[in-house]
Amino acid sequence: MNHFLKHKISIVLCVVCILFVVRSVPAQATTTVGELYITISDAIMESKNEENTKAKDALKSFEKQWKEMNVPDSEAVKQINDAYTRAFKSKNADERLANLQQLAKGLAALEKEQNPVDEKMERTNFGAKIQPAIDKMNDIIVTNDKDAILLGYSKFLASWKKNERPVRELNIASYGKIETQVAFMRITLAEDKLDVNQLQGQFNALIKAIDDFVANKEMQGTTGNYSLATLVGLLKESKYQINEGSFDEAANELLKFIEIWPNVEGDIRTKNAGLYTKIESNIPLLVSDLSKDSVDKQKVTNSINSFIQEIELMQTTSDYTYWDSALILLREGLEALLIIIALLAFLKKANQGNQKKWIYLGAFAGLVVSAIAAIILSSILQSVSAGTSRELMEGYVGLGAAVLMIGVGVWLHNKSSITAWNKYIQTQMNHAISTSSILSMAFVSFLSVFREGAETIIFYAGIAPKMSTLELSIGILIALVILVVFAVVLMKVSGKIPIHRFFIVATILIYILAFKIIGVSVHTLQLRSVIPMTTVDHLSVISSIGFYPTWETIIPQFLLIGVVIWNFLRKK
Repeated sequence: MNHFLKHKISIVLCVVCILFVVRSVPAQATTTVGELYITISDAIMESKNEENTKAKDALKSFEKQWKEMNVPDSEAVKQINDAYTRAFKSKNADERLANLQQLAKGLAALEKEQNPVDEKMERTNFGAKIQPAIDKMNDIIVTNDKDAILLGYSKFLASWKKNERPVRELNIASYGKIETQVAFMRITLAEDKLDVNQLQGQFNALIKAIDDFVANKEMQGTTGNYSLATLVGLLKESKYQINEGSFDEAANELLKFIEIWPNVEGDIRTKNAGLYTKIESNIPLLVSDLSKDSVDKQKVTNSINSFIQEIELMQTTSDYTYWDSALILLREGLEALLIIIALLAFLKKANQGNQKKWIYLGAFAGLVVSAIAAIILSSILQSVSAGTSRELMEGYVGLGAAVLMIGVGVWLHNKSSITAWNKYIQTQMNHAISTSSILSMAFVSFLSVFREGAETIIFYAGIAPKMSTLELSIGILIALVILVVFAVVLMKVSGKIPIHRFFIVATILIYILAFKIIGVSVHTLQLRSVIPMTTVDHLSVISSIGFYPTWETIIPQFLLIGVVIWNFLRKK
């Protein structure tokens, strides 16, 4: 029993450590304007996907971050507050998107207030910095030397990437025009036979876009309600045209992709820089491949499939539902319920049936304390996970909870630990009855339930950051109602129900939730570039169970399945 108690103490210490680490993170961490842009980007993405609830959750996160900044009143602050209020109260996605754009403009105005920038000087400086690269490229194009032109293009591209920031920040239409012409030039250069006249025309269009930006001329860009889903749709249409043998139509779909890309690229650039670079470099080359006399259909299709898969991984929202919350409490609550029934039976056998109310009282207290602790944990995790550290914390806490969950499944739910626990409870009840201590009886009942509650809190630590406190609470309430029904049924027919079958089913469901937590947590860290993302072809995202087609998520999930199979075979 000493070994058993030590193991229980270690679990409790794990819970304490989790809460200590969470508490140690400063709740009032400094928020930057950059973090606010990321949150607005999340809200825009969810609105474009018509995920209204998630868009509002992102706005709530923005409000919390914004209040933490405590910026003195100004015209820009008033603009931000008004735009936020309108965005939050918007009745549909289109209205919200318009207000989110105003909110982003308000932040830009705030940045100008706090860090005054001479726009004219910014444009002039950009023109001066990029002009040498333009002159060299013009000189090289007229040589008709393809190798020299390729080298010159690479140097021009490096100069553009180094100096593009003011264009992107001051005029997205100019930025889109320049990026599109850069991509068109890459397509032309990838052709087997270089068309110098076409390349010169594209470069001239690029120069005009740069000159118009420097001169602050009004420019009409490609506008529309574009999203990552729009990019995926164009890629799928291109793939369809390839399968039909219509290579020109397939190339046109990719050209549309290139034209709207500057309006959407920020959604990818902030979360996966590697994918952003790969799209910018390779999509133009696919257009060129489709324009060749002999098209390698399989090669182009495989590349398009890879981009579809990676963008869909970026689109995926990996949240938990109230059913995930309910499942945890149902599994642990059922075991606690059986212990309470055993305690009541023990009292009846000892002719102490008149004391059973204290068992009920202790059990109820254990349930209430466990539920309150879980809700507090959810609030704390959401409080400290605002800003750029939010997804990192969600990923790390989720993985930690999954490891502990697997440990609980393997070590705490086997026959020997339950036997040891029941022996401990029986000893405590014998002591309570022998001393006729009402408080002792209530405490034993409380301890029996809270023991399961401690495990429950560990599990909730893994899902709490990715769900609202309301949904977590709803899940807990649903589980409590179901447990009450179970309690009534078990009290009447406890001897006729094969209880072990309930545990087999419930434990399998807990392992399924652990499978989901591992996938969601690793995917979250992938989106923050902490863990690489190596996609597996021909597999689809199934976010409802936390399945993402990357080796980094699949391998630990298969290891979990191996552990589960080993544990069940070992018990047999």
